[in-house]
Amino acid sequence: MQLYSTNNPSLKVELKEAVMQSLAKDKGLYMPEVIPVLDKEFIDHIENYSFQEIAYIVSKNLIGNYIPDADLKEIVYGAINFPAPVVMLDEKIGTLELWHGPSLAFKDFGARFMAALMSYFIKNENQDTTILVATSGDTGGAVAAGFYKTLGMKSSFLYPSGKVSDLQEKQLTTLGENISAVK
Repeated sequence: MQLYSTNNPSLKVELKEAVMQSLAKDKGLYMPEVIPVLDKEFIDHIENYSFQEIAYIVSKNLIGNYIPDADLKEIVYGAINFPAPVVMLDEKIGTLELWHGPSLAFKDFGARFMAALMSYFIKNENQDTTILVATSGDTGGAVAAGFYKTLGMKSSFLYPSGKVSDLQEKQLTTLGENISAVK
C-alpha cells in the first residue's frame, strides 16, 4: 500500500513507514494513493454486519494485501472490542454512540487501531519503540488507553498542569506499565 504526502504527492512511502513516522518528511500528512470504493453489496446490506466486521472489511479494502488477512483481522478485532451502538431517537433518526471505549472518547477507535498496527509492525524488533504525546485532554487519555500494555511500545505523555480535567489527568497518570506522564 502506497501513501503520499499532501505537501508533495511524489513523496511516497509504504504503510509501515507512514504509520511509524506519523508525518511525512516534508511535514505533510499521508494519504492513500488510492481509496477503493466499497462493494455495493456490502453497502446495501451493511446492517447485517457487526461493527467489528464493518471495521475489518473497510480496513481490508483500504490496506489490501499489505497485511495478511488473519493478522489484519486480529488487529481490528483486538482494537475494536467494545460496542458502538446505534440508539434510535425516533423511527428515522439514530445516533452512533462512540463513547463506550476505555477512555470514554471517540478517539479510542483510532488510538487502539494505531497502537495495534504499530505493535504489529515492530513485533520482530528486539527493542521497544517510544512515542511522545503532547496533549491537553481526551486525546491523551485515548492514546494512553490504546497503547497501555501494547507489546514493544512505550508511551510518554506531556500535559499542561491544571489544564486537564481530573479524569483526564487520572487517565494519563494511573496506568503505569508502559505509560508515563509529565505535567
